[in-house]
Amino acid sequence: MPDVLTADDARHWALLTRAALAARRAEIDELNVFPVPDGDTGTNLYLTLDGAIEDATATLEADGVRGTADLVRECETLRRAVLMSARGNSGVILSQVLGGLCDVVVEREAQQVDVALLAECLERGAAKARRSVAHPQEGTILTVADAAAGAARRAADAGGALADVSAAAVAAAQEALARTPEQLPALARAGVVDAGGAGCVLLLESLHRVVTGDWTVTGDALLTTVPARERDEWRPAAPDPDPAPADAPDESEPADGPAFEVMYLLRDTTPEAVDTLRTTLDGLGDSLLVVGGPDLWNVHVHVDDAGAAVEAGIAAGRPERVRVTHLATQVAAREQVLPLGVVAGAAGPGVAALLEQAGAVPVPFGPGRRPSATQLLDAARRTGRPSVVLLPADPDGLMTAEVAARAAADEGLEVHVVPARATVQALAALAVLDPARTVHANVVAMTGAAVSTRHGAVTVATKEALTWAGVCHPGDVLGIVDGDVALLGTDPADVAREVLHRLLSAGGELVTLLVGADADTALADRVADLLGRERPEVEVVVIDGGQPVYPLLVGVE
Repeated sequence: MPDVLTADDARHWALLTRAALAARRAEIDELNVFPVPDGDTGTNLYLTLDGAIEDATATLEADGVRGTADLVRECETLRRAVLMSARGNSGVILSQVLGGLCDVVVEREAQQVDVALLAECLERGAAKARRSVAHPQEGTILTVADAAAGAARRAADAGGALADVSAAAVAAAQEALARTPEQLPALARAGVVDAGGAGCVLLLESLHRVVTGDWTVTGDALLTTVPARERDEWRPAAPDPDPAPADAPDESEPADGPAFEVMYLLRDTTPEAVDTLRTTLDGLGDSLLVVGGPDLWNVHVHVDDAGAAVEAGIAAGRPERVRVTHLATQVAAREQVLPLGVVAGAAGPGVAALLEQAGAVPVPFGPGRRPSATQLLDAARRTGRPSVVLLPADPDGLMTAEVAARAAADEGLEVHVVPARATVQALAALAVLDPARTVHANVVAMTGAAVSTRHGAVTVATKEALTWAGVCHPGDVLGIVDGDVALLGTDPADVAREVLHRLLSAGGELVTLLVGADADTALADRVADLLGRERPEVEVVVIDGGQPVYPLLVGVE
């Protein structure tokens, strides 16, 4: 394990966190009941970090310094990028957590982060986030960040190694998150933990994985990039309410709050004008954050008079990227059930279990037993939704799915076929399903995710045959790339390694390995270990697919 973190490690930490937030975005959205139950915390956290990474990468490339392993330069760039990309209350607070971490590196001109500096970074991030909130509330991301920073400091002062510090931060954050319902009645009533705090835990878990080199994830969670856990961990049982008199107000209903969320960036201002703006906005509403400086500020507030909030910004400087959201409409939209069902091909029982957990109807298939159009149509009916997406997960199933879609139209059922030609493409498509989008927008996004996922496989020849890679004989290991036999070999791990190199030749950040029913249990670990050493920037997810014939199915996103 490393004694220090480098620029490469910091970059990997950011990418791992983005992947974790992407994978569990919808789950965190469902936890979001405070300060407004608008169901967007997971989405805002993900979009904040995703936008920051993209902006920082573009800036470094334009400056010709990307890849030079200059930690100070990258922290300077990310600090500004995350401030500009911050979305929502949670995104702005995340920008301050990350900004505090970057502040320490920049001030110290540190090209490496050791134990003491890591503890200081986590302390600064937590402190900066707390200072950013006009009226801090316990039981939120602030509480979780404080707990993690305190535990990291204690571990560092006790002489712990880097892994000890990151492990202590994760454990303390998880414990603090579990206690958030005790601190916020809204969380206790809903039986959930704080959504922003959950995002903070993912950030710290990703850090620990970078420190320990634990790139792989096993378990039954769909495309998760954090250690497998049951959803119930984030949904503790709500305590029994105390008896209340008949005339007591119904606290199960959310309290009335400001009507609008207003956000904008502010330039061309002065410290005095910012202080005046902060005072003015504090008098207009709540959930106030005014962060940044000296030349760029990010402003967030919940108010009834959106015009007054924007006018206050105009008086203080030059507002940009003004966004006004009607909170009641957003909360109402959260309660709507997405009228979209999903039917997906399942190559094995492990895949079928994943699909069911994600709300899809699995249809088993495999060599020699592909589903008929009638079976697909019956599965579409069983979703109970007026609109259905079919994910065949098999090239030979595409035509059958099209037949089923045409038949469905005759009975008034709207069925869309997403061209997922492999299991990993179907899983990638399902991962981007967003209840907040329209049916059409979801079909477009799922199609994009499917076709952009390169796929491969490892299998063993059962007879002599002519392939694109030459003549194979029984017992030869075949490496399949995008549906064609691309290489022959004798060792499954070596063949899988070469398949991955070819799939990754065009780039990629996330590798999914689906382990077959008859595969050597050590195969996926060997492949993940090889990939971790040769391509440490790539995230590896291992799933027990249970499919026959193919010891390993591979996807690259």
